[in-house]
Amino acid sequence: MTRPVIGITMGDPAGIGPEIVVKALNNPDMYDICRPLILGDAGVIAKTAEALGVRSKIHPTTHPELGRYAHGVLDVYDLHNVDTDRLRVGQVQAMAGQAAYEYIEASVRLAMAGSIAAVATGPINKESIRAASVPFIGHTEMYGELTDTGDPLTMFQVLGLKIFFLTRHVSLAEAIRLITRQRLLDYIERCTEALVRLGVEQPTLAVAGLNPHSGEHGLFGDEETREIEPAVAEAKVRGLLVAGPIPADSVFHLAKMGRFDAVLSLYHDQGHIAAKTLDFERTVSVTCGLPFLRTSVDHGTALDIAGRGVASSVSMEEAIVVAAQYAGRINVVSHKIV
Repeated sequence: MTRPVIGITMGDPAGIGPEIVVKALNNPDMYDICRPLILGDAGVIAKTAEALGVRSKIHPTTHPELGRYAHGVLDVYDLHNVDTDRLRVGQVQAMAGQAAYEYIEASVRLAMAGSIAAVATGPINKESIRAASVPFIGHTEMYGELTDTGDPLTMFQVLGLKIFFLTRHVSLAEAIRLITRQRLLDYIERCTEALVRLGVEQPTLAVAGLNPHSGEHGLFGDEETREIEPAVAEAKVRGLLVAGPIPADSVFHLAKMGRFDAVLSLYHDQGHIAAKTLDFERTVSVTCGLPFLRTSVDHGTALDIAGRGVASSVSMEEAIVVAAQYAGRINVVSHKIV
């Protein structure tokens, strides 16, 4: 089978993104599963490889078809948008934020054109993005806007466990306000569809509870009885295989043991804690609902250790592996299973 071309955004050039990308692609196993193409700045990649003692040849290219895709060669779709003399590694700066956003724009152009099969993204820095006056808070919002996709789904995958999120970057108080019957029903349907598109036949979804013991029938809060239980009941009427609400202190364990194919987490930290406690480095974020597949490391730019050569590339490697695993399941034009 032809190895898919995976576009790998370099992330914020002042953070650990360039380092973990170079380290990941120094692993020959990555070339067995895909043809990796770095979307970034060839000058930054060259300096990073030199600092790390990686002797791979830097191969700037203007089109994915021109890549060499062999271990020992770092193919870079070169945007040439970083002044390496002015780059302050480990610091927030507008130039870095703007560059990181331009790599994301490039990934969308290439994926929508069918030139790359999927995207794996390196970390970006929200402060640098803000300093560059880029009007988005994170990757998911950027990809949603650039592909005209309303409210993309975020799914974590770690050691076989899959976790979706009903809410993401909002306060806990706002997240609770967003737990409505209609929103839950919509997400149950969309999460089920996403699992099918990722190759899960007849997926079973568990909805996490919000309150301790899922509220104990109203003793510890009424969100379960008022919003969650009616949504689950309606989803079942529609023929979906869904259970819940199941107390959050057990639902993730049950899914990990194979009782459910995925869990719908109700708020950001509920699912993040479960995934990252299980295995922090191997937690991969998957954005579902886009016209193409996008995976990502689930850690930040780690400016405090950037440039020191000590960052782990495990999460970047996992993001590439997952992108290669699912690449080609979504047709760029029709957004359907192929």
